Amino acid sequence: MWRNGPLARSVGIVGAGAWGTALGKVLAEHGHHVQLWAFEPDVATGISSRRVNDRYLPDVPLPGNLAASTDLLAVASGKEYLVLALPSLHILATVRRLLAAPEICEGRTTIGVLTKGFIHTRQGVRLILPTLEDYLPGFYKGNLVYISGPSHAEEVSRGKLTGLISASLNPKNAIRFRRLLGRRPLMVFSSLDVIGVQVSAAMKNVIAIAFGVMDSLTHVTGAQFGDNTESLLLASGLNEIQTLAVALGATHPETFTSIAGVGDLDVTCRSRYGRNRRFGREIVEKAILEGFASIDDLIDRIDEVGYLPEGVIAARGARELMLRHELKLPITNAVYRILNREADAVGALDELLESLVGTPEEP
Repeated sequence: MWRNGPLARSVGIVGAGAWGTALGKVLAEHGHHVQLWAFEPDVATGISSRRVNDRYLPDVPLPGNLAASTDLLAVASGKEYLVLALPSLHILATVRRLLAAPEICEGRTTIGVLTKGFIHTRQGVRLILPTLEDYLPGFYKGNLVYISGPSHAEEVSRGKLTGLISASLNPKNAIRFRRLLGRRPLMVFSSLDVIGVQVSAAMKNVIAIAFGVMDSLTHVTGAQFGDNTESLLLASGLNEIQTLAVALGATHPETFTSIAGVGDLDVTCRSRYGRNRRFGREIVEKAILEGFASIDDLIDRIDEVGYLPEGVIAARGARELMLRHELKLPITNAVYRILNREADAVGALDELLESLVGTPEEP
C-alpha cells in the first residue's frame, strides 16, 4: 500500500505555502510519492500542471512526482506520513477536517507538524502539539512530531544544506521523521524536548519583528544601532525564549544552544528572506500599522498585509503567557505594545534598550 520501492514512502503535506512546497520538492527528489494540499485552486493547478508554485515559491521548478490537490481528504488518506505545514491561525480548523481520513482515525499515519506559533483556544493560549492532540484520536497523544530549525524555504528548495530538529515524546517517531527527511540538502537531528523546540520556533518570530524595527530606525532616524546592538538584541531574545520555555516545562537546556534555538533565531532575525523582520521594517518605513486599531484588528485582517508575519500572532500569545506566568520579557512586551498601537516604534525601542542594559546610576 505504501511503497513502490524499498525506500519510497507515501507522504501527504497539508499546506502548499513556501515551506510545504519546498519540503515536498525535496522529498519528491528523494524518490518519495508526495501530494500537497493547496487551499487555492490556482496553486494546485500550477504545481500539478506547470510544475511551479507561482504564488509562494516562484521560479523554482518542481519535480513530476510532486502532485497537488484541493481535496484535503484525498491528500490525507492512504499516507504513511502526513506533514502539517499550515499557518497557526488555520491549523486547528483544518485538523478537525482530517478526522475523516481512515488512516488517521486508526492512528496508522505518522504526523509531523511544521507550524510555528501558538494557538488561541477557549482555555487560553496553548502550544501547538498539545492542542492538536486534544482533537486527534487518542493514538496520537505523545506521538506527534514537531519539526523545526533554521530553514528558509527559498534556500531549501534550491538545495542549500539545512539542519532540522525532529522532536517528539515518542523517540521512535522522531527517528522515523529523521530518516524520512534526513538526506541532503537536509540534515535532521532528533530531540525529546517538544516544549523547548515549540517555544523557540514561535518566539523567534517575535524577536525578528524587533530586529526589523531597529534595522529601519537605524536608516530612517540615524539612530546609533549597529552590529553590536543586533548581538545585544539577539542574546536578550534568546534569554526570553529560554525563560518562557522553562516556565512552560522545557526539559533540555541544550535546546536553546542548538539549531532549534539560537540557530533558528539567528537566521530569522538576520536573513533577507525573513518575513517577520520585513514586517518590523515596514512598521517604520511604510507605517503599515496605520490602518489597524489594535493587534486583534491586525490579526483579524492579516490578509491585508499581503504576506503572513507569524510573529504578530505569536506576540499576542507570548504576551498572554508572560502575564499568566508573571515573567519579565521586555522584547516581547515592546513588540506587543507596538503592534497593539500602545506605543510608537521609536519610543518603545528606546524603552526596550534601556530595560535591557539599565540606566547607569549617577555617582
